[in-house]
This record gives sequence, structure tokens and C-alpha cells, in this order.
Amino acid sequence: MSKVIEQKKQLVEEIKEKFLDSQTSVVVDYRGLDVAEVTELRKQLREEGIDFKVYKNTMTRRAAEAAELNELTETLVGPSAIAFSKDDAVAPARIIKNFAKDHEALKIKGGVIQGSVATLDQIKELADLPSYEGMVSMLLSVLQAPIRNLAYVTKAVAEQKEEQGA
Repeated sequence: MSKVIEQKKQLVEEIKEKFLDSQTSVVVDYRGLDVAEVTELRKQLREEGIDFKVYKNTMTRRAAEAAELNELTETLVGPSAIAFSKDDAVAPARIIKNFAKDHEALKIKGGVIQGSVATLDQIKELADLPSYEGMVSMLLSVLQAPIRNLAYVTKAVAEQKEEQGA
């Protein structure tokens, strides 16, 4: 009996560490998805380096309490799976939200964003943010705009001077 309890303690510790190490953790209800759909979701998440696990709610609740994420225990009702992302804070929310558009059975329950429990609305807002590459692209576009506009104005002035001279 003590061996089983020790395994459960190790599992709780593992889940707690995943919550603490992850930038974002998203809790979903996967009821109604068939095996092929869950496999496709796991594949999409794995391609982005996201760990997608199904744990017993009692173990997850204990881990959440140990990680001082007590508000998360309210979302751990019914079948739950959790996507943990260490590297990209936006990717799990974005992938799950996009997958849920095509598969209505998948429901986002809540999650954790950088150590704080997040509501369903906060997770959805996070999902709408562009990826890191998209943000860098937008920043570069904003930085290039003044120089590009200066080049256009300079060219227009030069063309106007040529016309006046001819």
C-alpha cells in the first residue's frame, strides 16, 4: 500500500513541477473527441514543443494546491487534460482555440499563465495574440515605416525637381 501512495506523491510532485516550470498551462475538457481527433491535437501540440497530459483530477488538484494555484481546482471537474508549454506562452492557447473551432466537443476550462491562474476569457485573449515571430515581424514593420516614408518623400522631391528642370 505504501508503494502506491509513494507513486501518487511522485505524480503530484511531477504535476506541480510542470505547473511551476511552464509559461502557460491550459486545462481543457476533451469529452466527445474520438481517438483520432485527440491524436491530431496531441500531434499539433507536440510539434510546438507542448506537453499534453491527462491526469486524475484529484492528483491535479493536490498539485495545484501545492503550487499555490488554489483557484485552478474549480476548473478540475469532469474529464480534464492539460497542455503545458515551457517555451511559448501563446502557442498552447492558440492551438487549442483553433482546434476547438473545428471540433466543438473540445472546451477550454481555464489555465495558468506565468504562475497565475487565468480565467477562460484571459486564455482566449492570449490565444488571439500573434506568435513570437508575428510580433517581431510587426515590430520590424513599425520600425521600418518612418525610413520607408522618408525614402518615398525624397524620391518624390527628386522627381519633382527633375520635372521642373526639364
